[in-house]
Amino acid sequence: MMFRNSSLLRRAVRQVSILRYNSTIAPLDSSRLTIEKTKQPKQKLPNDKLVFGRTFTDHMLEVEWTKENGWAAPKITPYHNLSLDPSTIVFHYAFELFEGMKAYKDKNGDIRTFRGDKNMIRMNKSADRIALPTFNGEELQKLIDQLLLLDKDFVPEGKGYSLYLRPTLIGTTASLGVSTPDKALLYVIASPVGPYYSSGFKPVSLEATDYAVRAWPGGVGDKKLGANYAPCVKPQLEAAQRGFHQNLWLFGEEGFITEVGTMNVFFAFQNEDGTKELVTAPLDGTILEGVTRDSILELCKERLPADEWTISERKYTIHEVEERAKKGQLIEAFGAGTAAVVSPINHIGFRNRDINVPVALGTSGELTAQVAEWIRKIQYGEEEYKNWSRVAK
Repeated sequence: MMFRNSSLLRRAVRQVSILRYNSTIAPLDSSRLTIEKTKQPKQKLPNDKLVFGRTFTDHMLEVEWTKENGWAAPKITPYHNLSLDPSTIVFHYAFELFEGMKAYKDKNGDIRTFRGDKNMIRMNKSADRIALPTFNGEELQKLIDQLLLLDKDFVPEGKGYSLYLRPTLIGTTASLGVSTPDKALLYVIASPVGPYYSSGFKPVSLEATDYAVRAWPGGVGDKKLGANYAPCVKPQLEAAQRGFHQNLWLFGEEGFITEVGTMNVFFAFQNEDGTKELVTAPLDGTILEGVTRDSILELCKERLPADEWTISERKYTIHEVEERAKKGQLIEAFGAGTAAVVSPINHIGFRNRDINVPVALGTSGELTAQVAEWIRKIQYGEEEYKNWSRVAK
């Protein structure tokens, strides 16, 4: 075939060059892992001394990426500081994302993770949204397994105790130009933790927040980006000054309920005909696609009696919650996320009005406690369910 148009010829050559270039890009490959063990092992803390995210295991996982070569050989090394140029793009333009996972020690001493495949899918979605490299999620899970086996003695035993995992991906290009990063670093650190709330499994009080917005349509509220979190801290501090534990994030003039703090949120209602509804906001691009959220929806759809319960992903407002509470139709409410799993709610403050949320068991509602137990049993390997619990090997 002859190209009479020189621009067509140049385009064809460029496409061939791209194909050749892409064929040399190395994928994330767990078989290339190297391990350097620490020579200065840390002292393990007793369970009652664990504070969420304050202490870390002996080792960390790192994998570098470049646009030219793709993913380098993964390495597990002693936990250490990172060395980055002051102009590194992550510091200036927030090229950063992360995931939250947990590892659990079962009764046989095996180390398990919970639905890590969902975290990998979400992590890749986050990476794609901010022009960072994507990867094979199964390969990263294999690497995390090896980190867990190496640091297995840091996984605390006991109900409510786990090893929190923080997979993180940052752009590492040293430049003040706003452009696609040509270098990145994927790393995973791990922290032994107890229950997220030091006060234990107790209900929290929320301030319905409409003066600040967590996420908006067309934004990145459905991605786990670090940039989503810092702007939420000041409203949380302001809510705390008024006596509330967390924010209940509202959106729009209608007062749509979206999330609570850094968690998804569920409300249970009693209908006029005696049936019940468990409702959470739909995934409309403003709601984080929570792994715990998805797990609760699936378990409730399967295990709650279909003739008694409707499980809904729909829009609902603070006004509906307030009206239901006045009618005695608000059964209970709870937040849901990896860190706390479920967090009971007993009070909401909205425009100087109080909405009291029932907690039938004293510390939580009945469904809240049931959901927490369903998930706990799967996480700790007491119950096998749809391959949701992965044993590190």
